[in-house]
Amino acid sequence: MFQTHTLKEKYKQFLFLVIPVLITQLGLYAMNFFDTIMSGHAGAKQLAGVAIGTSLWVPIFTGLNGILMALTPIVSQLIGAKNTKNVPKAVMQAVYLSVIISFMVIILGSFILNPILGAMSLENEVERVAKGYLVALSFGILPLFLYGALRSFIDALGQTRITMFVTLLALPVNAFFNYLLIFGKAGFPELGGIGAGIASTITYWISAIITIFIVMKMNQFRGYNLFKTFYKPSLSAWKEQLKIGIPIGLAIFFEVSIFAAVTLLMSDFNTITIAAHQAALNFASFLYMLPLSISFALTIAVGFEVGGKRYKDAAQYSYIGIFTALGFALILSGLLITFDEQVARIYSNEPEVIKLTTSFLWFAVFFQLADAVGAPIQGALRGYKDVNVTFMLSFVSYWVLGLPVGYYLANFTSFGAYGYWIGLISGLSAGAIILFIRLKFLQSHAFSIQKQK
Repeated sequence: MFQTHTLKEKYKQFLFLVIPVLITQLGLYAMNFFDTIMSGHAGAKQLAGVAIGTSLWVPIFTGLNGILMALTPIVSQLIGAKNTKNVPKAVMQAVYLSVIISFMVIILGSFILNPILGAMSLENEVERVAKGYLVALSFGILPLFLYGALRSFIDALGQTRITMFVTLLALPVNAFFNYLLIFGKAGFPELGGIGAGIASTITYWISAIITIFIVMKMNQFRGYNLFKTFYKPSLSAWKEQLKIGIPIGLAIFFEVSIFAAVTLLMSDFNTITIAAHQAALNFASFLYMLPLSISFALTIAVGFEVGGKRYKDAAQYSYIGIFTALGFALILSGLLITFDEQVARIYSNEPEVIKLTTSFLWFAVFFQLADAVGAPIQGALRGYKDVNVTFMLSFVSYWVLGLPVGYYLANFTSFGAYGYWIGLISGLSAGAIILFIRLKFLQSHAFSIQKQK
């Protein structure tokens, strides 16, 4: 990261940050994408089992990983303030936290997995696949969270191309082991959706090992002496990270978990509906990678400018991100409307699944417009370390408004399963509007403080 003086320079640096992040996010998404489409071609029950498994795991992972994401604004502001000597300690404390979080998840999961699956109205085979997928995935939790901490550090330095490189290396590994383990190729057992969980675990370990090697050996990071200098675990450092990270994690959890909750509520419908809903939601998540990548890039850029007390520059980055996301959302929505059936056929060969998936995809158009505003604003607010209000707004928008509206429409009107999608759209839209108001308030407050000085 370096200081910029014109909008052209800012947009150039913004693209320098966001393009590698986008490729990274698409690569990470592609792993889940391969899990989904390969499981789908192994059968609707395999797809439904993976859908239930990911719906339980993704909110937990993304919420807890939000705690580690707090390292990005912490390091960005340290770099912006030219206080690099405190960076290594902050990073290693995040690494310690990642290990603690990993073991907590594994221990808790061993107690609650069976009761949760048992409480759902699932076919026996769907339940078996869901449980097997999650158990297999549990062996990759430690490297996954460790990678999350190190990625936050790498990205905060503006070296987003490094995480892109790691992801692009890991992606073919995931696809290769999916192919072997889901379909039983080259002498491997045919495990269906459970094989997707094993493939993901192998990928997580490889990604973590490569990343540790990079931060220890590459010139951009070697001077920080990570894993070479021992830093005593610090409760005060953990408190600082948790103070920022827990609200970030909760905000992400409230947003992601509402999608998972809807998928779980869909278990009251038949297997075809679950499979079609998951396929459409999976593609909507693919389109979400662009505003999400912009969000991550804005956390870095805004955090850097706020650390240097350049509040006007921070605001300019925010609007660059929002308008870029909106422009691409309009283009992608048009393409989705045009090629809806072709997209549905990616996920399944079964006519009933294709027909229902196509219907769900039309609702995804409205997702894109809401996400194009809401996601970049969340990233900008994290750059300010403004996280408490964001998570409270997320809770109200998604759980107080979105889910109740969806539940009512799905169960007490003729909308059926579509009602949940309408509820999701209402929650996302309300959240985007409220977050924009919060960003404007924060920017005005920062400008007034700067003028007083």
